[in-house]
Amino acid sequence: MLSKAKIKLIQSLELKKKRREERLFVAEGPKVVGDLLPYFTCRLIVASNSWLEQHPHIKADEVIEATTDELRKASFLKAPQDVLALFELPDYPTPDNISDKELCLALDDIQDPGNLGTIIRVADWFGIRHIFCSIGTTDAYSPKTVQASMGAVARVQMHYVDLPQYLSAVRSNHPQTPIYGTFLEGSNIYNEPLSTSGIIVMGNEGNGISDPVKQTVSHKLFIPNYPEGCVTSESLNVAIATAITCSEFRRR
Repeated sequence: MLSKAKIKLIQSLELKKKRREERLFVAEGPKVVGDLLPYFTCRLIVASNSWLEQHPHIKADEVIEATTDELRKASFLKAPQDVLALFELPDYPTPDNISDKELCLALDDIQDPGNLGTIIRVADWFGIRHIFCSIGTTDAYSPKTVQASMGAVARVQMHYVDLPQYLSAVRSNHPQTPIYGTFLEGSNIYNEPLSTSGIIVMGNEGNGISDPVKQTVSHKLFIPNYPEGCVTSESLNVAIATAITCSEFRRR
């Protein structure tokens, strides 16, 4: 039986403050929970009898069999699924010089949890293992972001930093490391030489890359529309732009 106290705890984790206090985040559904279990310490599994019978050797500090109604009361989804889990928040150290060796993403105040989750999923698909987020970027471990990442947050390390300061330090200490950004006034991405390592900066949904971050960018890129010169949408969704950009880097 899932107690009212447990439901209250789970629901409280919608708030970033509570996630930080409890050091926990929520994941729901067989796919997402299954992807996260090998990577994060699981504090609580709440699941239907059928799911538990299919997973008799689950590793969690506490396992509770719940009814459909109890899962509905605890869930953040419109259509609650057979399993919900609480995982420990990871505490990744900020790696030094990683962008000298690998391609990384930097996110400048991404606000929409769905966009962030999709970007994490894109990064996972293209083998990008580190994302550096500005302090103003939405939380990667909110229920909506975790669900949108479809488990990819297990394999991509999220680092929240003072982004202008972090990128400035990269420019100063490792001037050979390229920092790319997408801009309307940038050079056509399909014609530019692209590195296998460095940092790709993606900007806020409405305002793009902020001026302090823009000053750290060494290579300005532009994704052209097609056919050139025709009337089209004003801009691309940031998650779609990230996917196109990462694909072009990996294609090379």
